[in-house]
Amino acid sequence: MSEHAPPEELPHGPLYLRRSGTSVLIDFSTGEPAVLHFGADLGPDLPDLSLLADPVAPSSLDIPVTLGLIPQASSGWRGRPGLRGHRGGQAFSARLRVVSVTAENGTMPPGTVQDGTAECSAVITQWDPVARISVSTDIRINDGGLLQLRHSLRNEGPDSYRVEDLAAVLPVGRAAKEILDLTGRWCREAHPQRLPMRQGTWVRSGRHGRTGHDSPLLLAAGTPGFGNRHGQVWAVHLGWSGNHENFVETIGDGRSIIGASELLGSAEVTLDAGARYETPWLFAAYSDSGLDGISDAFYAWFRGRPHHPGRRSGKPRPVVLNVWEAVYFDHRLDTLLELAESAAGLGVERFVLDDGWFRGRRDDRAGLGDWYVDEQLWPAGLTPLIDAVTAHGLEFGLWVEPEMVNEDSDLARAHPDWISGPGPRTPGPAIPGGLPCRLPERWRHQQVLDLANPEAWQYIFDRLDSLLSEYRISYLKWDQNRDLAEMGHEGSPSVHAQTLAVYRLLDELRKAHPGVEIESCSSGGGRVDLGILERTDRVWASDCNDALERQTIQRWTQVVVPPELVGSHIGPTTSHTTARTHELSFRAITAMFGHFGLEWDLRQVQGAERGELAAAIAAYKEHRALLHSGRMVRADEPDPALMLHGVVSHDGSEALFALVSVATSFAEVPGRVALPGLSPGRKYRVRLAYPGAGTGHTFTQIVPPAWLASGIEATGRFLAESGLPMPVLNPEHGVLLHVREVSAESAAGRYADADPPADAASGSVINAGKGH
Repeated sequence: MSEHAPPEELPHGPLYLRRSGTSVLIDFSTGEPAVLHFGADLGPDLPDLSLLADPVAPSSLDIPVTLGLIPQASSGWRGRPGLRGHRGGQAFSARLRVVSVTAENGTMPPGTVQDGTAECSAVITQWDPVARISVSTDIRINDGGLLQLRHSLRNEGPDSYRVEDLAAVLPVGRAAKEILDLTGRWCREAHPQRLPMRQGTWVRSGRHGRTGHDSPLLLAAGTPGFGNRHGQVWAVHLGWSGNHENFVETIGDGRSIIGASELLGSAEVTLDAGARYETPWLFAAYSDSGLDGISDAFYAWFRGRPHHPGRRSGKPRPVVLNVWEAVYFDHRLDTLLELAESAAGLGVERFVLDDGWFRGRRDDRAGLGDWYVDEQLWPAGLTPLIDAVTAHGLEFGLWVEPEMVNEDSDLARAHPDWISGPGPRTPGPAIPGGLPCRLPERWRHQQVLDLANPEAWQYIFDRLDSLLSEYRISYLKWDQNRDLAEMGHEGSPSVHAQTLAVYRLLDELRKAHPGVEIESCSSGGGRVDLGILERTDRVWASDCNDALERQTIQRWTQVVVPPELVGSHIGPTTSHTTARTHELSFRAITAMFGHFGLEWDLRQVQGAERGELAAAIAAYKEHRALLHSGRMVRADEPDPALMLHGVVSHDGSEALFALVSVATSFAEVPGRVALPGLSPGRKYRVRLAYPGAGTGHTFTQIVPPAWLASGIEATGRFLAESGLPMPVLNPEHGVLLHVREVSAESAAGRYADADPPADAASGSVINAGKGH
């Protein structure tokens, strides 16, 4: 095709993008975009790249093998291919070559360096005249150093082209010798696992039809023993809520790559002439200061979005009460009014009515799909409850699960063909007479609604739009409670189409009701990814409110997702999911480092405990601006029984740390615990903020550290290098430490070796690594 005819002379200069301490170097001398470097900033001056060609090894190809943006067998790449596709079994091996490199402001010939401008991005287009396909790659580095990469493949031929896989990959430095990713299950999400990098491929496949409770969330390769605050790390996340694969691969010539792709079903993406397939965004970060540097890059991207919660509304993240663990399906107006009154008296700011409000919903076996207020439970609709809640000054939120359907529902009886499954179905009597075609196995007594069906999609949109128009609802808890096993539309696999349909549903509802916030819940942490978070305002990290479990779940979820987007609630004294019993102080400290809320029958909270709960809510409100804007700091604490994490303000003037004991320690006393992340040359005052030294059963020492009584002053360098003696904590207890800089006037001139203060003017998170 003429629009993709190669230029008379292919450009040979490099494309070099660098910003916020991260750089990408792409060479075009072979005719394809060879990724020579992704990682640390290489500085403004480059050597002659023609002198850096790899040697040719014996018993191998006669030319150096190119690692392109899309690795290809036609270039000698013997590892995992970047593209798999064909035309009826033909054109199975692509030979893509560059035809253009453009920037948003017009043609950008290779050789251009972009270094920290507002637009640090390029679009590279490749073309194969034999396979008759073109691929455009959008690559950019955001403020904070987070790289984004995606491909768009267009079928330029007259017949159909089947896409089986199109991956986004980047090189990993030779220093990387260890892999870290996350795994888990329901109520135990986001737990880390490590393994050594060896020759071969490490692949994590997600076939849940959603992100999955065992999602890697972050796949990282790094130097041996890399931790929270040390080591080089290369990390990726795929912004996609459907099936996916993440991988790290080391091939025989010693090179390693890291990447991800959508995991497509059989014939799931077949492109007609002129049609396109666009991959999800790959998000990638590099850090020379461990995982905290990776978090800095992700947080900067999140908080730089114009629609980021708080930035868009100008409001702080409200204290939430969700009534699920207070009442479950037992919805009674008088009970709910008592809960709302109790919550308002404690300082709660948002009241969420959970599952059980719609027609036929007395348990989890019936009603899903019938999104009408139950007239028997609510003869006057939801108005009496909403009026009472809002009269107390609280926002009102409502639970929905629009993507699912119970077979015992009016919707399933009227439209059995709207239920997804492995084969096509026709309208007709479904229940109890049986469905016309085999259904997938039930999961929590429910099936998946086929939102790739335009009529089903429109029904759900209309019902939710009607509810949001009729009632003063400011928040939706959007649940999705099962895997999409055998997900099909008209007999073909449809996880891809279903995911896009859900995205469009969320996009259209947000457009129609821009003031409504939406939480992504999926049996807790089953759908936590940047694809869903582009359309929602927070995620529910887990259905488990056990504070001990949440310490790990939240710590690792927040490597990628900032705390203001991670729902974190104080549950009942005895957890409903684990039967563990924890004191309020431990539950409150755990919930503080997230989007704080309660999931508890507050009518039972009386006396001194109620006073302590009110004080904890007030403490969250006092510190939430810091908690939801500062740099996350996680200590590499040598005692596995202790965990220390905190948030430090961008200007370095204030911090909040939590020290928690998750087990019994071998040591009699914890010794001096370091408080990292502060400005070394500044002087700070550290005090015990919560709980008090004589509170409950938090402490087990006979004599506490002397500084606990009145606080202590020390420099940031002393606190990071020497640390402070800490109280002896009973297992599953914690303390909250508040750190504030001593007045700048008193410190001026006395700490001449002070490091420069963190840059607070930009409002973005500052990477802790050199050059950031």
